[in-house]
Amino acid sequence: MPTDSMSNSSSISHFLLLPLAETRQLQLLHFCLFLGISLAALLANGLIISAVTCGHHLHTPMFFFLLNLALTDLGCICTTVPKAMHNSLWDTRNISYAGCVAQVFLFIFFLGSELFLLTIMCYDRYVSICKPLHYGTLLGSRACAHMAAAAWASAFLNALMHTANTFSLPLCQGNALDQFFCEVPQILKLSCSKSYLREVGLLSISICLCFGCFVFIVFSYVQIFRAVLRIPSEQGRHKAFSTCLPHLAVVSLFISTATFTYLKPPSISSPSLDLALSVLYSVVPPALNPLIYSLRNQEIKAAVGTVMVGLFKKL
Repeated sequence: MPTDSMSNSSSISHFLLLPLAETRQLQLLHFCLFLGISLAALLANGLIISAVTCGHHLHTPMFFFLLNLALTDLGCICTTVPKAMHNSLWDTRNISYAGCVAQVFLFIFFLGSELFLLTIMCYDRYVSICKPLHYGTLLGSRACAHMAAAAWASAFLNALMHTANTFSLPLCQGNALDQFFCEVPQILKLSCSKSYLREVGLLSISICLCFGCFVFIVFSYVQIFRAVLRIPSEQGRHKAFSTCLPHLAVVSLFISTATFTYLKPPSISSPSLDLALSVLYSVVPPALNPLIYSLRNQEIKAAVGTVMVGLFKKL
């Protein structure tokens, strides 16, 4: 793998990303696949944003947080995929130093926002099913706005902290990254300073935070399922499950792939496996999330259908 001999990070003008494929035919195939996935994600998330924004009957906490989730999905896929598509199409591996900094910051920001929003959405389902009489009090419009703002702000500070610390480290192990986008663990491999332990400490804090969110989600769903199973009518249980199962599916897909990517044993690590796993947790969920929510939620399906009919009429 070609690398540039660099004495420190200040002399690095660009990084070399891992190519998606070695042959030209496979590069073009990956370009087409990424193009299809990104267009599907843009269309599906755009429809959900339009449906929730235009549908006044969808101005509820659940759909407000779903709109925020769609925005994070759009941001996440627009951070990594366009550069990968550009490199595949033009048979290059380069990304500028500034571009790499921006990619690291935005990727951590949108990934953190998604985790926090999924946790808040779990709380919304918990209050809705387990404490329905307090729903209007605990999840009023002001409370929802504050929770969403806290999620975005926390993700911003977390991303800023990791990005600033990562790129303050001296890099002397070349400039080639074993990933198709700029990622903190791959950049840390290029460090020649023991100060990278600071970033390891920050990553540990982030992992603990993620684990805390995971524990909260698991605990909430235990309470939710206990409450649902006590509902006497089958129709009531079906309605409760129809709002919970999409969220649970999205959470499972997001957390399981990301966790396995970062915590898998080094003995089974390989560039091709790392590449496949990174695509699973950074590219696939933004495209699948709208589909998962739409399949089980009749209100979203009806609202998206209305938006699509309106678009066709304008065309």
